[in-house]
This record gives sequence, structure tokens and C-alpha cells, in this order.
Amino acid sequence: MGKTSPLSKVYIVSDALGGTAERVFRAAVVQFADEAAVSVDRVTYVRTKEAVDRVVASAADEACAMIVHSLVRATLREYLQSAAEIRGISTVDVLGPMIQGLGRVFGRAPQEVAGLTHRADGNYFQRVEAAEFAVRYDDGKDPGALLAAELVLLGVSRTSKTPLSLYLANRRLKVANLPLAPELPLPSSLEAVAHKIVGLTITPEALLSIRKKRVGALGLAASAGYASWPRVIEELAYARHVFDRLGCPVVDVSHQAVEETAEHVLTMWKRHRQNPTG
Repeated sequence: MGKTSPLSKVYIVSDALGGTAERVFRAAVVQFADEAAVSVDRVTYVRTKEAVDRVVASAADEACAMIVHSLVRATLREYLQSAAEIRGISTVDVLGPMIQGLGRVFGRAPQEVAGLTHRADGNYFQRVEAAEFAVRYDDGKDPGALLAAELVLLGVSRTSKTPLSLYLANRRLKVANLPLAPELPLPSSLEAVAHKIVGLTITPEALLSIRKKRVGALGLAASAGYASWPRVIEELAYARHVFDRLGCPVVDVSHQAVEETAEHVLTMWKRHRQNPTG
């Protein structure tokens, strides 16, 4: 039988959603054997002294409560700590010491604006949305996505279209990619999105080498048409014809890491958007 926890309830108090303070509390409390018996109550959007008074009053009614808070305004933090001390309630300030330390280093006062963390987290959700877009519309799965995409990559098979799409999704860009082959019909919407397109090319030697490794990994014959010199030449010539027709910029991916290629693609894409006919 485990011992009864001396702590009956923890109030997680925040001027926003309280996720930061609760994560810190849970990361710390697992170091103690009694954590399962502790009740946690998250109190959000506490931005006035009256709201602080209500939390402190609730905590005072418990047998043994603690307040863990992540309030960004110094005056409100100090008020909470003073009010809790009067009632004999233990408090832990998760954010204050860090804000004060950074203030000393930066030599200026903090903004003290509640909810900034969640505004920054918006970038995370944009990256997730962009990654989902890249996966959903990879390899021309839905030509209609070309209109919704911010950037469209065209290239023959094995020119890093998928890795580039996912890498650029981390930059919060919605990227669609489309494979080029002489026998594959081009979507009718391609002309309408020409200003978004960047073509990907590669030297015949590099492409042949990559494709031979690919068919070998799949257990196919090395002489398969996909990995033959005539097929590689034919596809690259066709791709060049499409690029010329669309007037899109072209990036050579030969012997380049995805990160390096991505920077070239972004540069070309931005320049092409500003001057599509240049």
C-alpha cells in the first residue's frame, strides 16, 4: 500500500491556457511516489486580482493545496504570491524567474503580454498543415491541388520532388508536386499555375545511377526500361520541353543535398512570382 499523498490538490494558474505550467508540474511530480493521488485543476485566463482571489480562496478550502502558476505580468504574480502566503498556501512560479533572468541579460523589460506562446505555436500548426498537404497531394495524386498549392514542383521520377515538398512544408509552404513522363497527360490547370512552378532537372548520368539503385532495391532487373539510358534521355528531354513551354525556372538537383536544393528552389520561386515573364 502506498502512503496517502500530503498534497490533495494542485491549481495550475495561467493568464492563457496553462499548458506550460502543467507540463512543468507533471514532469516534476513523477519524481515522487505519491503523484497519482494528487488532483490537478487548471484555471485559465487569470488576468485580474479578482480572479486571483477566487483561486486562492478555493485553494484555502482544500486540506493541502499548492498553486503552480505561469503569469507573465509581474504585478499579478506578486499579488498571487502575497495572497497565497497570507493563507498559508505554497506557490511555485514557473515563468517569473526565467523572465527576470532574461530581462537582466537583454537589459530591457519584457512585454508582459499573455498568450504570446500560443501565437508562436501557430507556426507549428501551419507546418503540420503544410506537411499534410504535401503528403496528400504528393506525386500528382490530385491535379486539382495545383490551384491550392503555393509552390508546384515538376520533374521526372527521382528528382527529389517528395523530399523537397516535405522539407519546404517545414517552412510552412504548401507544396504540390507532379511527375513528368511522356505518356502522362498534363493537367489542364498547369498553365494557370505557371507562376508557382519550379522545374527540377538532373544530369542523365546522375539520374541513371539513382534509378539503377532504385530498381536494384526493388529486386527488379537492372536493364528495366525505367533505368535505361534511352529512357532517361527521353524523359529529361520531355521535361525540358515542358519547362520551356511553361517558362518556369529550373533547378538542377544533381549531387545536391535536399537542404541546398530547397534554398535554390525558394530563390527561383520568389523571383519567378515577382516577375513571371522574366
